[in-house]
Amino acid sequence: MRATTLALSQPLSDEDCAIQSMPDASPVKWHLAHTSWFFETFVLVPHITGYHIFDPAFRSLFNSYYNAVGDKHPRPQRGLLSRPSRTEVLAYRAHVDAAMHLLLEDEAALAPAVSALIVLGTHHEQQHQELILTDVLHMLSHHPGHPRYAPDTPTQPHESSALTWRDYPAALVETGHAGGAFAFDNESPRHRVYVESFALASRPVNNGEFLAFIADGGYRRPELWLSEGWDWVGAHCAEAPLYWRQDSGAWAQFTLRGLRALDLAAPVCHVSLYEADAYARWAGARLPTEAEWETAAAGLAIEGNLQEEGALLSRPPAEAAEALVQVFGDVWEWTQSAYSPYPGYRPAAGAVGEYNGKFMCNQFVLRGGSFATPRSHLRATYRNFFPASARWQFTGVRLARDA
Repeated sequence: MRATTLALSQPLSDEDCAIQSMPDASPVKWHLAHTSWFFETFVLVPHITGYHIFDPAFRSLFNSYYNAVGDKHPRPQRGLLSRPSRTEVLAYRAHVDAAMHLLLEDEAALAPAVSALIVLGTHHEQQHQELILTDVLHMLSHHPGHPRYAPDTPTQPHESSALTWRDYPAALVETGHAGGAFAFDNESPRHRVYVESFALASRPVNNGEFLAFIADGGYRRPELWLSEGWDWVGAHCAEAPLYWRQDSGAWAQFTLRGLRALDLAAPVCHVSLYEADAYARWAGARLPTEAEWETAAAGLAIEGNLQEEGALLSRPPAEAAEALVQVFGDVWEWTQSAYSPYPGYRPAAGAVGEYNGKFMCNQFVLRGGSFATPRSHLRATYRNFFPASARWQFTGVRLARDA
């Protein structure tokens, strides 16, 4: 389904537009099985003598993208899997969990490499907790009855807080993970980057501001768009962020809490890098680099509207935006930085090295987390990444400009 409110200069029929269903979406039971598959494949089978594999067919059925492991079921066809049933998937999880509990009974005896794989697996599962919500939202959005994932909760209207700017001087800064606690391999090694003076917006762009971009013909002005982005607009009949609708002449947004009146003060959500970049140009600004974003976020507490809050949607800032607010939570923030290796980066050996490194092509970095991200999953150095066209994730925009 798509928004149908703003006429294009040459209106396109639904047949002319690319199908809006998202081939990256996976059923919940696939996520549940895949996260257990990770522990079975990388921890139990290689390191537990005599471990009984639950079902040999699962090796390919729930392999996501690990080519070194072997065959995998095509991602766009995961939704066609009527078997195994949910009951079988839960039995699989119980089988893997029981073996993991036995392994962890003597945690001190575990080899460091095995312990590292187990920790990686827990963070991998946290990622899929968020992915489940993005995929459920996408699935429900295609139902004509607009079903809710969770009951709606009345909210008081908020006034949009003024957007202000925080200035940062030019400096040679260190970015990347400094060691100690867990981090993914793509966050290392720590290295120096020279950052010119810049300014960062105090809060993310909100729905009201993005609505002004739409009203000013933002989706019909090619001068605002990257060439590939303009092609994407035409191919997908894009006229508004994903999940925006018009309801009786007023804008509404489909959320995990159902179809709700558009909250003008809440951060805009479900925009692609193309849309984020076009909006920034329209606003006389730009997207931040990931080094700028990390410089501003370094030392800030990991707090905000995150998974533990249970909001299930982005919310207006709880305070006046004089300093930086909503740096963590609410929406992932696009940067202009291509997802590429840091100087000196080396992926891990073996199949697990495919976790991050092989995706360092045709992707852009996002920072900060969303309302569906667990708090313990985040840090200022965390690098999320998606293709420029992706907007099924909880993605938004924070502006930057040269000082």
